[in-house]
Amino acid sequence: MMERRTPNENGFLENNLPENIPFNAEDSIFSSNLFLDGDGEVILTQTFDRFSWKSVESVLNGQDPSSCFGISKSETTLCFSDIYSAEFIDWGLVHEASFLGQSFEMYRFTIRGVQKSKMQPSVLVPSSYTFGHKDSQTCQMWVNRINDLLNMDAERPKNLLVFINPKSGKGLGCKVWEAVAPIFSQAKVKMKVTVTERAGQALDIMSYITNRELSLYDGVVAVGGDGFFNEILNGLLLSRHKCSYPPSPSELNHPVENSGNGPVLDTNVDIRDPRDSGEDESPLLKQSTNLRTGDDSCQTAEDLEFSFPNEKFRFGLIPAGSTDAIVICTTGARDAMTSALQIILGKVVCLDIAQVVRWKKTSTVKDEPCVRYAASFAGYGFYGDVITESEKYRWMGPKRYDYAGTKVFLRHRSYEAEVAYLEVESEKKNIGLEKESTGRWTKGLWSLLKKSERVACRANCNICKTKAGHTSAKCPSLQPYSKDSRWLKSKGHFLSVGAAVISCRNEKAPDGLVADAHLSDGFLHLILIKDCPHAYYLCHLLQLAKKDGNPLDFEFVEHHKTPAFTFTSFGKESIWNVDGELFQAHQLSAQVCRGLINLFASGPEA
Repeated sequence: MMERRTPNENGFLENNLPENIPFNAEDSIFSSNLFLDGDGEVILTQTFDRFSWKSVESVLNGQDPSSCFGISKSETTLCFSDIYSAEFIDWGLVHEASFLGQSFEMYRFTIRGVQKSKMQPSVLVPSSYTFGHKDSQTCQMWVNRINDLLNMDAERPKNLLVFINPKSGKGLGCKVWEAVAPIFSQAKVKMKVTVTERAGQALDIMSYITNRELSLYDGVVAVGGDGFFNEILNGLLLSRHKCSYPPSPSELNHPVENSGNGPVLDTNVDIRDPRDSGEDESPLLKQSTNLRTGDDSCQTAEDLEFSFPNEKFRFGLIPAGSTDAIVICTTGARDAMTSALQIILGKVVCLDIAQVVRWKKTSTVKDEPCVRYAASFAGYGFYGDVITESEKYRWMGPKRYDYAGTKVFLRHRSYEAEVAYLEVESEKKNIGLEKESTGRWTKGLWSLLKKSERVACRANCNICKTKAGHTSAKCPSLQPYSKDSRWLKSKGHFLSVGAAVISCRNEKAPDGLVADAHLSDGFLHLILIKDCPHAYYLCHLLQLAKKDGNPLDFEFVEHHKTPAFTFTSFGKESIWNVDGELFQAHQLSAQVCRGLINLFASGPEA
C-alpha cells in the first residue's frame, strides 16, 4: 500500500527534502519544491539557460544528482530556448503519478515548450507541464520569472502580420491556421490576420502598407503554399529592395570562339540601376513605389529607409500548399505545427533570393524591365508548360500537377534558346576535367567525384554562415560585375531550363533538384536539360523521384553553379514558372541576392 501523505502548510509533503541534499549551488539560480501534475513532488530549479525538475523521491532514495549542470539521468530538463509560455491557472486539482495516487487542490501554473518528435527529428511537438503549490504567490513568482525572461529575448516575435490563403493546396489554409493559432495566443504574440479573398490581394496589401506601419511588426507570416509566399515576398521587395539589375542578354558580347560548353564571353558590363533607367519599370514596381511616396507624404526620412536586407523583419511560412518545397528545405519537415513553433521561438535563417528581370515579354516588343523575385525556383520549358497546363485543372487540387506533368511529358516538346551564365572557380575545374578526359563516361566519372565532395545544407550550416568575398553591404549579390567576369554560353534545343535557389526538396523529389544546394551561399544552380529521347528523359525524372538518386548524371544534362545568368528564347512562346507563378518572358536575366531575407526557421535537420 502507498503511504498516505498530505501537503503541509507550505504546499510540500510532510517528508520534505532534507537540508543536506547535494544540489550544485554554482549552477542553481533559483529553486522551489512544487507538485508536478501526474508525477508528484519535485524540485524545480532554474539555471542560467534551462529549467529542470527532479522528483523528491529519487533524491531521498540516494540517486546521484551530480552531472553536467547538476542534472542526473532521471532529471527532466527544458532549455529556456524551448519554452514559449508560462501561465497561472488558479486553484484546482493536481495528481500523483501512480494509479492509486492521491489528488490535491492547489494553485497551479503551466509551462509550455517544445520537444523533438521521437520518430521524426525534424518535427517539433508542443509539450506542457503543470505545477502546483498551496501558495499562489509562489506560482505567480515562477510565472513572472519565466515571462520576464521570454520578454527579454529580442529574437522572439511580439507582433506579426498573418496572411491566410484559404484556397492553397487542398483548400485547407483556414483549418491549418485554426490548428496552430492557439500556440501564438499562448505565447502572447499579437497578430493582425487577413484571410485573402482573391489572387494578388496579399501582394497589393504589402505594396500599399507604409513603412511606418510595417515597422510595428516583427515579420509577416504566410499560411499557404510556395506561390502564396512568393506573392507576399514580391509585395515587399518590389517596392523596397534597391539594387542594380543583372546584365540583359543584349548587353553581352558574342564572340565566335567556341569552347566545351559554348563560347566564352569576356565582358565589362555596364549595369543599369533601375532608379536611373529611362525605360519603363515593372508595372507592379511603379505602382507600389507611387503608393509609398505619393499617398503617405507625412512619412519621415527615417521611415522611408525600410529596406532589405533587414535583420529585424522576418518572413514566416506555415505550409498549406501543394508542394511546400520552401518549408521542407528550411525546416526539414512539411509540418504546420513545426513551422509555427519555430516562428514563436524566434528561430532564424538567412535565405538567398533570386532577382529575375524580364527584358522582353515577346520577341517583337521593346525592352520593358519587369522584376520578379523567387525564393526557390525559376524554370522554363517543361516547368513552364506544366504550370500553364495545370491552370486548366485547378478544380483537381494538387493532383492537377501530376496530370499536367504527364501530359507535358508525353508531348515531349523542346525549345530553342540561348543561356549565358557567369563562370565561377568550381565551374572552371569542372570544364577543365571534361576537356582533359575523353570517352562516353566523362560526366559520369566527374559526377561520382563531385558526389563524394557534396556538403548538404543542415541547421547551423557553416557554408551559409560564411559570407563570401563577393557579397556587398548594399546588395548581397555578385555586384558590380568586374571586367574580368567570364560568361559561358549554351545554345540549342532544351526540354527545360531551371534555376534552383535552394534544393527544392519535396515529397515527389526527396533530395530535390540539387541535393547539395544551400539556403544562403550566394549561388544559383542552373540546370539545362537538352533535347533527348523520351526514355532518357524518363530516366532523369525517375532519378529525381528517387532517394539518393543522380538526376544530373546524364550526358544531356548540364549543371552549372553560378551567381547570374541570362536567357533568350528563339521561339514565339516563352512561359516561365517562378515559384509556381506564371511569368511570360522572351528575354530575361537573373542574379542571386545572398541572404536577402531572414526566415523564421532553424534549417533542415540531418
